[in-house]
Amino acid sequence: MSFLSRVMVLKSRAHISAGGRGVGTSLRGGTFESARKRKSGQTRVRVGLIIAGFAVCYCAIGAKLAYYGMLDPESTASIMPADRLMASRPDLLDRNGEVLATDIRTVSLFAEPHKIVDPDEVIEKLRTVLPDLDTRQMYNKLSSKSRFQWLRRQLTPKQQSQILALGIPGIGFRPEKRRFYPGGPTASHIVGFVNIDNRGVAGMERYVDTQGLADLAAVGMTSGQPLEPVRLSIDLRVQSILRDVLMESITKFRAKGAGAVVLDVHTGEVLGMASAPDFDPNDPAAGGEDGWLNRMSNGTFEMGSTFKSFTLAMGLDSGKVNMNDMFDARYPIRIGGYTIKDFHGQGRMLSIPEIFQYSSNIGTAKIADVVGIDGHKDFLTKLGLLTKMQTELPEVAMPGQPREWKKINSITISFGHGVSTTPLQTAVAGAALVNGGKLIEPTFLPRTREQAEEVAKTVIKPQTSANMRWLFRWNGVKGSGKNALVEGFNVGGKTGTADKVINGRYNHDHNFNAFLAAFPIYDPQYVVLTFIDDPRSETDHAVLAGNSAAPMVKEIISRSAAILGVKPRFGEDGTAMLVSY
Repeated sequence: MSFLSRVMVLKSRAHISAGGRGVGTSLRGGTFESARKRKSGQTRVRVGLIIAGFAVCYCAIGAKLAYYGMLDPESTASIMPADRLMASRPDLLDRNGEVLATDIRTVSLFAEPHKIVDPDEVIEKLRTVLPDLDTRQMYNKLSSKSRFQWLRRQLTPKQQSQILALGIPGIGFRPEKRRFYPGGPTASHIVGFVNIDNRGVAGMERYVDTQGLADLAAVGMTSGQPLEPVRLSIDLRVQSILRDVLMESITKFRAKGAGAVVLDVHTGEVLGMASAPDFDPNDPAAGGEDGWLNRMSNGTFEMGSTFKSFTLAMGLDSGKVNMNDMFDARYPIRIGGYTIKDFHGQGRMLSIPEIFQYSSNIGTAKIADVVGIDGHKDFLTKLGLLTKMQTELPEVAMPGQPREWKKINSITISFGHGVSTTPLQTAVAGAALVNGGKLIEPTFLPRTREQAEEVAKTVIKPQTSANMRWLFRWNGVKGSGKNALVEGFNVGGKTGTADKVINGRYNHDHNFNAFLAAFPIYDPQYVVLTFIDDPRSETDHAVLAGNSAAPMVKEIISRSAAILGVKPRFGEDGTAMLVSY
């Protein structure tokens, strides 16, 4: 083949090859366009899914934030806001302006565990200042994954200074307020105490919170605000005397407990009230449960023969008994398998004053029988002895009484067995017997006579009250109240020695002793009630109320009468001097 022919063949092949590639390119171009469109659609779907995912995440986060925003801050944080930590409480003052409770500034120690490198080293350093730290508990806190842990609340300034000098990273201090009680245990059961977060737990501290302080603190309206002090009705001087007398008596008689109250008969104001054992509100845990119990308002007891005062008043007020009546007390009363007899039996007919003077169970039971079961129950209810007492203190117990009153119940209740009441409400009912017949609910806040008249309820006739004042005076001079007499102050009253229930039975060797008194009895201004639980003599026998509770009243009145503004009177007409020259 010639050279020319060979060139022509090559051109022909080149033409065919070029034409083939053009067709292929055209075909591949269409396929690429289709793939491009398909990939574009997939991209849009993916972007849409990503946008939707982000939207869902942000909605979930927003919902969670909204949820947390509606929760109380304490449930969403380990530490309260600063305004809550620095929330103020009003000072508590006595009637003369003496401080009973106030706030002081302090600091608390906290840690941020995520900043702690070596928990053991931190604990070792802190123990040089706080040697009572719980090592195991502290290690768990410092090695936890949380970002905040309280280590110790309410440090002293000296402790704060010493810890600062240690230079420990990851720990700090938060300002707080701490409640301080200058009088310590003097008025502990009245004032009460607060918890670690400065919230009222008991006593008038709790009462103040229930009157709106807790609500204001919850919304941060008490932070740094000076609040108006709350003035109480008690006189700190009288309160101190009461506590001294109780502590001395418990030691002297080796008793389980004791209590006393001084009550204004015309206003219902509590001038002083103490219960022992007690506690120091600056460190309430140290007092234990026995010290926390307010036996005056939150303890119920069978008040013994002090109840004879109410039984005689009931008989006189009903009109079925008068001061000149005589009752046969020669023979014991046998009923329902029980025998009712007198401790100081006279074996003869007794007048009303003699029934009171000799504390005759037989005579008192017969007076209750004259009135009847329903009348007896109604009278005690009217005096507030069978219902829960209304006052500011949260710690108030409900009295106990039989489910069904039968004749045997009425008889035993007439002389103070079978019904348990609080000593405070016994004193309140006693005030009604001597103040003209008006029952005035007790208060721990100042109250005028005019304000008292608005809440007073007439429960007995004025003449009945006059007769009871006479009987109280008679018993104070002739009967079991002689050991409570204070020269110049004309003390009258009634003792009560109740056998305690031991293992389901009354035990004559264990007594609950009380004395209900009023002074000056010619024009009563104050009621004083004392009790002592299970006093023992030197021979380890029970002691009667006339030898234990009555002398307590004498000591209280002799030391507090002048403070209360009661002027002594000597002689029959009250004009004689104590010593004649």
